[in-house]
Amino acid sequence: MAVAVKVLNLQHRGASRSFLAECEALRSIRHRNLVKIITACASVDFQGNDFKALVYEFMVNGSLKEWLHPNLTTVVLQEAPRNLNFLQRLDIATNVACAVDYLHNHGQTPMVHCDLKPSNVLLDDELTGHVSDFGLARFLPEGTHNLSSNQTSSIGVRGTVGYVAPEYGMGSEVSTYGDVYSYGILLLETFTGKRPTDEMFNGDLDLHNFVKAAIPERVIEIVDPVLLLETEEGHTSMRSHNIRDCLISIFGIGVTCSSRSPSERMNMNDVTDQLHPIKNKLLQTPRRGERLP
Repeated sequence: MAVAVKVLNLQHRGASRSFLAECEALRSIRHRNLVKIITACASVDFQGNDFKALVYEFMVNGSLKEWLHPNLTTVVLQEAPRNLNFLQRLDIATNVACAVDYLHNHGQTPMVHCDLKPSNVLLDDELTGHVSDFGLARFLPEGTHNLSSNQTSSIGVRGTVGYVAPEYGMGSEVSTYGDVYSYGILLLETFTGKRPTDEMFNGDLDLHNFVKAAIPERVIEIVDPVLLLETEEGHTSMRSHNIRDCLISIFGIGVTCSSRSPSERMNMNDVTDQLHPIKNKLLQTPRRGERLP
């Protein structure tokens, strides 16, 4: 069988702690939208140096990041560009939401991922999303949404610039609300095609405010142009007003989840509850006599 092997560079600070955190996390979680670990290896190499590696099931379609932001080398090697259509993006966003909801609310012990981003969402042969990389994951005391006050993010939870919750930068406690923020940014990126670190964002303008200012009247103007091209060429039977309504709902979820104040963000089980009806609406067939977009 094909596998993916993650070899840790133990020269990097915190690598051993990351290895232990990932082993501990993956030992106690099982969900269809989480990458499955096959085995772990902690030994020495031929030079007598410590060696640590994790072996995962192989995800043939790479990461969500590679699909949203293909690099020049990837484009040149491919005969035709790989694009995700509207429904595929919505399915992947729902897959990730279900995985995070499981981590927060349905596992043996509540867990915070701490590094949600497109490069940590891997896609199988059916383009189903699987959350990966639990090197920063933290377990929470049962019945709580955050760590106790003596286990703050100053220990080393930083996440990734653009996706990390703003309160972490001020030393706030690790919490499920931090994952919700990262998910909100990921959702906005998935449908706008813009990274949160895009050079267009500076000063008070960030991805959150960029989308928030466009809701509801201008959502078509901020959507990933690839999706507009898809509808213009008639590759979908979705009605234009359906697409617009679905975008308003999707962007609304992303904006709420990425609010600066943790108390204003949604719970992940509410996110999943709202995403499923959007897909149903998206799949509604056109009425007789109605032109397709």
